[in-house]
Amino acid sequence: MAIIVRLDMMLALRKMKAKDLAEQIGITEQNVSLLRQGKVKGVRFETLDRICAVLDCKPGDILDREE
Repeated sequence: MAIIVRLDMMLALRKMKAKDLAEQIGITEQNVSLLRQGKVKGVRFETLDRICAVLDCKPGDILDREE
């Protein structure tokens, strides 16, 4: 089982660049890139909340679980 990060899909749907997201939520572009690639071990709820607020979505739109 694995957690799948679908941030790229949400960025594309919102026609937003990762750089713009990083600026709006207050983290580095590199951290957004690592998150998009699924190379992080975890994400703070505060950060996830800010991402969802900017992208007008729910956490389940960004994170999924695959068997």
